[in-house]
Amino acid sequence: MAQLAQYILMYFVLPLWLAAGLADWLCHRVTRIEVTSGPTESVFHLLGLTEMGIAVLLALFFEINALVIAVMIAAFVLHELTTWLDLRYSVNKREVLPVEQLVHSFMEILPLMGLGFIVLLYWSQFLALFGLGSESARFTLVLKQHPLPLSYSLSAVAAAVLFNVIPFIEELLRGLRAQRVR
Repeated sequence: MAQLAQYILMYFVLPLWLAAGLADWLCHRVTRIEVTSGPTESVFHLLGLTEMGIAVLLALFFEINALVIAVMIAAFVLHELTTWLDLRYSVNKREVLPVEQLVHSFMEILPLMGLGFIVLLYWSQFLALFGLGSESARFTLVLKQHPLPLSYSLSAVAAAVLFNVIPFIEELLRGLRAQRVR
């Protein structure tokens, strides 16, 4: 069962989440974010990407323990706050189309789903985080003893850079150029 949960994380949750990020960027291109809400909204996007990127990098390369779970929970909460601030800012500046709202729902539920699978897989460390259960909470940052296949980890990072980081940096640069022209 644990192997199945790990495969769902690796081959369903993460790829779908990366695809949703790219779809969100495409929605921003269609609504010409650079001339509406501009670079400020792009900064929110890059902040949210950084928040969740930290959680993903931890999951890919480090042993998951109470510390990593706590960081993941904090990253998720911060991401939700960033999303709220982003939407609060942008809905007054540009039209957020229904398709973009649907994409946002994926971008919010997939990290929660991923966190849920992590908690399920590392239940004893999750409980230990709150002083519950029979295991002691471990608050160390240690590379995985049994790492994921290197090809998978490198492909996941490369896909994130190619399909999310680069497009959202391009979005920011496009917004800064448009701001200079104005």
